[in-house]
Amino acid sequence: MTLRKIAGLGALLSAVMPGLAMAADEVAAPVLNSGDTAWMLTATALVLFMTIPGLALFYGGMVRSKNLLSVMMQCFAITGLISILWVIYGYSIAFDTTGMELGVTNFNSFIGGFGKVFLAGITPASITGPAALFPEAVFVTFQMTFAIITPALIVGAFAERMKFSAMLIFMGVWFTLVYAPIAHMVWGGPGSLLGDWGVLDFAGGTVVHINAGIAGLVACIVLGKRKGYPTTPMAPHNLGYTLVGAAMLWIGWFGFNAGSAAAANGTAGMAMLVTQIATATAALGWMFAEWITHGKPSALGIASGVVAGLVAITPAAGTVGPMGSIVIGLAAGVICFFCATSLKRKLGYDDSLDAFGVHGIGGIVGAILTGVFAAPALGGFGTVTDIGTQVWIQFKGVAFTVIYTAVVTYVILKVLDAVMGLRVTEEEESVGLDLAQHNERGYNL
Repeated sequence: MTLRKIAGLGALLSAVMPGLAMAADEVAAPVLNSGDTAWMLTATALVLFMTIPGLALFYGGMVRSKNLLSVMMQCFAITGLISILWVIYGYSIAFDTTGMELGVTNFNSFIGGFGKVFLAGITPASITGPAALFPEAVFVTFQMTFAIITPALIVGAFAERMKFSAMLIFMGVWFTLVYAPIAHMVWGGPGSLLGDWGVLDFAGGTVVHINAGIAGLVACIVLGKRKGYPTTPMAPHNLGYTLVGAAMLWIGWFGFNAGSAAAANGTAGMAMLVTQIATATAALGWMFAEWITHGKPSALGIASGVVAGLVAITPAAGTVGPMGSIVIGLAAGVICFFCATSLKRKLGYDDSLDAFGVHGIGGIVGAILTGVFAAPALGGFGTVTDIGTQVWIQFKGVAFTVIYTAVVTYVILKVLDAVMGLRVTEEEESVGLDLAQHNERGYNL
């Protein structure tokens, strides 16, 4: 080849290469997927719907009429408070991956960095997701709704006796020291503590339900029993509200579980299916267990069974198959029934609306059984090849969450009790928190 030809070829390559590089950049650039975006927008609205009005009605119907507004007010106030804390620093310490490395345990394995405080760097053009397909703003809001409902669930454990001011401060501190770190340790990606252990938690069995259930148990023990419990009748004042709330939770939970696929795909479709199956099975399981034990099935029982099934399938929704979801739902319905009735009476704690009995126990049942039924050998769609090993990993994740949450929650409550007091006075409790704390009545006859 002559020097002239070599020079010509070099000139040609010099002219073509920038164009090829630009073309490669264009191919590599993330492209927003409108279908995934539409689904995640919908899922986000569904999860918010779970707290307001779903949980507000579910809990509101179970308290006495003099405390209806107090429970609903707490749900709404928590929604506002956590929304603001989430955008200031919560999202950053839960999902900022600065300093993290797969297989390396360091400070950032426990808590995220501060690179995204005040949502720094997030614009309408910011795209995220498993394949960078939808706006990061949608992901921020989707995860915000999880952060909202988790502390709101705790309300059920101490309903009818905690001061509103103490509740607000407790929830803010608990969100900061417990929820956001646990979310990071499970969902923070490579380098996160429980994530590197291999803990399977598709949509929040550990992060949301065990977390809230254990915090609720600690809270109801630290605050003490309601005045007159258990000798004074404290029947739910409006089970119609509770059934409507349970129905809203059931519907909203499709956003919770199927939305955790973070895409409009086959995983989301299967998550929706197994959520429906497990919930239906748990509702029947609780109903028949109660029918056999107490002689009659109750509306409160079937509503509680619905929530137990929703809770238990949450960690498994992305990895188990339909038959596995039946077993998980049945186990949750029956076990949660006995824990919310017999176990609670035997141990004597006053978990007002069974936050621990349903969410704590249901979350533990679901988390452990995820290790079993995520295996393809049992109809699952996970990568589990050794069921015993995965169950051990799940158990470690549960144990860590229980211990961490219990200890930190106890310390927060004891400090607040010493500084400002947690409980309303006996007189205020007798009058009811609606009047005592908010100067309003749920019913004006």
